[in-house]
Amino acid sequence: MKLKVAEDKFLEYRYEMKEGDYRVGFAVRSQGLSNVINSSQEINLDWNLKGFRHEKSLQTENMYSYYYYKADDEVDYLQMNDNEVVNDIDWVAFKQHFFSSVLTSETPLNNATLKSVDFAGEDIDSVYTKTYGLKAPLALTNGELNYNMQWFYGPTDYNLLKSYKGTSLDEIADLGWGIFGFLNRTIFYPVFNMLKGFIGNYGLIIILMTIVVRILMSPVLYKSYLSSAKMKVIRPEMEEINKKYPGKENAMKRQQEIMAVQRKAGVNMMSGCIPALMQMPVFFALFKFFPTNIDFRQEGFLWATDLSSYDTVFQLPFKIPFYGDHVSLFPILASVAIFFYMKMNQSQQANMQAPTQEGMPDMSKMMKWMIYFSPIMMLFFFNNYASGLSLYYFISNLLTIAIMFIIKNYVIDEDKIHAQIEENKKKPVKKSKFRERLDAAMKQAQEQQAAQQRGKKK
Repeated sequence: MKLKVAEDKFLEYRYEMKEGDYRVGFAVRSQGLSNVINSSQEINLDWNLKGFRHEKSLQTENMYSYYYYKADDEVDYLQMNDNEVVNDIDWVAFKQHFFSSVLTSETPLNNATLKSVDFAGEDIDSVYTKTYGLKAPLALTNGELNYNMQWFYGPTDYNLLKSYKGTSLDEIADLGWGIFGFLNRTIFYPVFNMLKGFIGNYGLIIILMTIVVRILMSPVLYKSYLSSAKMKVIRPEMEEINKKYPGKENAMKRQQEIMAVQRKAGVNMMSGCIPALMQMPVFFALFKFFPTNIDFRQEGFLWATDLSSYDTVFQLPFKIPFYGDHVSLFPILASVAIFFYMKMNQSQQANMQAPTQEGMPDMSKMMKWMIYFSPIMMLFFFNNYASGLSLYYFISNLLTIAIMFIIKNYVIDEDKIHAQIEENKKKPVKKSKFRERLDAAMKQAQEQQAAQQRGKKK
C-alpha cells in the first residue's frame, strides 16, 4: 500500500502473508521524504485493540488475558489497568485467554507507551474483556522511515509459539513461574503431546496423564505409609514415656526420649508431610496447564462440553457468592473423592503424630475439621474453573484411595515391621554431627531448666 507524493517520493506499507503461517510481514518505509518530514516532528506507531470476549467465563478469561512484552531480552507483563513507558522493545503481545495479537520489530522500539485496561468487571456481561494500547515514536534513518516488523494473529498455543525459535513468544502461553513452568515444559506437555498423537479423546488423555502422575508418586505414598505403620508400632512406647516424664518440667527429657525411640525405629517424622509437599508443585503446575492449553478448548467429555471451562449440569436462577450461578458436577465428584481420601488418610496421620504432650494442642481435632473444610473449599473454588482440572483431581483422588488401600492391606505387614524395629534396637545407632549438636543443645537446655527449678525451690 503506497502513498505517492511524487513519482520517486512515497510512503509505503508492505504486507507479506505466507500460506499456513499465522504471521504477517509488515514493513514501513519512505523514500524521498527527507525534505518533507520535519526531524522535530514525532511520527508514532499507534496500535490499539479491544479484546473480544470468546469464552464462557468472563472472570477466567480476564484472569488469563495479559499485556506481555519483551524488552532488554526479558519478557515481562503489565499489571491490570497499568500504563508504562518502556525502551528497547522487541515485541508486544495483546494476549487474551486463548488467542494473541503480537507485533514484532527488527528495530527495537524506544520510549513506547504501553497501556492495558480492564473493560469490564466480572459481574458485567461485556462484549469485551480488555483494551490494549501501544504508542511508539518511530526513529528516522537519514531522514527516512525504514522499519521491518511482523504481526502474529493466532492461537496462544505453547507448541506453536515454541516453534518460533529465538523469539521467546512461548512465554506468553503462561505455564507458570519457576518449578511450576519447568514441570509443564519438561513433563506435562511432552507427555500430553505423546498421548494426543494416538488418542483423540481429550478426557481420556487427562485420565491417562493422571494415572502416570499417580504411578510416579506411589513410591512416596508407600514411604509415608511405611513410616505411619512404624509409628503405630512404637506408639505404646511413646505413651509410656509420656507417663514416665509428666509435667512441663520434664518436657525436654520427654522429647529426648521420644526422639531416641523414633531414631532407633527408623521413623522420619517428616515423611508424613513429604507426599503433600511433593504434590504442591504438581498441583500448581496443572493449575496452569489445563486452563491455558488450547487443545482442551471446546473439547467435550461426558457431560462437559468444554474441558477448558466449567461444566454445567444445572443453571441456578440466582448467583451464590464465591460459587456462581451454576452447578458443576466434576467439582462435586472431586470434593466427594477428596473427603473419602482425607477420611481414609486420617488414621495414617493420627499414627504419624506423637502422643499429645502436656501443654501441647491436640492436632487430631484440627484434622477432623480439615476433613470437612478442604472438600467444601474445593467445591466452591473449582465450580468456576476448568472442568479438565476437576476431572484430573477426581481421578487422582480415586487412584490415591485405591493405592492406599492396596498398600495398607496387601503390602504393609505390621508384624514384620515390629520384628524389624526390635532388630534395629539391638544395633548401635550412629549419630550424625548435626544430631550430636542437637542432643548436646537439648541436654544443656535441660540442665539449665533443672538449675532454674532448684533456684526457685531455694
